[in-house]
Amino acid sequence: MGNYRRERLEKYIDDLAAKLPAPGGGSVAALVGALGVGLLSMVSNFTLGKEAYRKSEEEIEKILNRSENLRKRLTELVDEDIRVYGEVSSAYKLPRATDKEKEVRSQAIEKACKDALIVPLEVGRSCVEGLDLARRLVEIGNVRLVSDVGVAAGLLEAALKGAEFNVKINLKVIEDKNFVEEKKKVIRSLVENRAKIKDEVLRETEDKIENVTY
Repeated sequence: MGNYRRERLEKYIDDLAAKLPAPGGGSVAALVGALGVGLLSMVSNFTLGKEAYRKSEEEIEKILNRSENLRKRLTELVDEDIRVYGEVSSAYKLPRATDKEKEVRSQAIEKACKDALIVPLEVGRSCVEGLDLARRLVEIGNVRLVSDVGVAAGLLEAALKGAEFNVKINLKVIEDKNFVEEKKKVIRSLVENRAKIKDEVLRETEDKIENVTY
């Protein structure tokens, strides 16, 4: 468990569908985000070197560099989510026969859930950045691949929503009120206006598809 980057895609999907504790929604959100930025890299690669897009080449190179960094990190987070879920699961399995054991268990659960929030928050930040890249790439990227930018935007917005769900569900069991309020503000700031950005990219995608010629 927790090394799916080295496995076949079929193995991941089979384990996802099985009655197993992980992978689950958090890992899937990271994977979907990685697929989204992967598409942005593909479009960038098919734009670079084309005479029609020479004026935007420097900016496209920057987009490609950033999308590749995001893709690498989101792929790592596919496994990282599984690892932190294992820590939460282990904390819940601690004994609770005595008051002391209950206290130790409660503290362990609190710590594990706080640590587990790091992954969906990073997934969310990465997806927000990916959406910003998509908004620019739909304008200056290879128009013949504009549909792929639209797909990327849809995936990134979905992955961001998944990250939001995972943050909220973890916050439900954390008793540290200040911590909870702080993380609520963080996730709100990430999701704010992101659906709007996705819609902007999709509208531009639709417009360009209507006018593209081969």
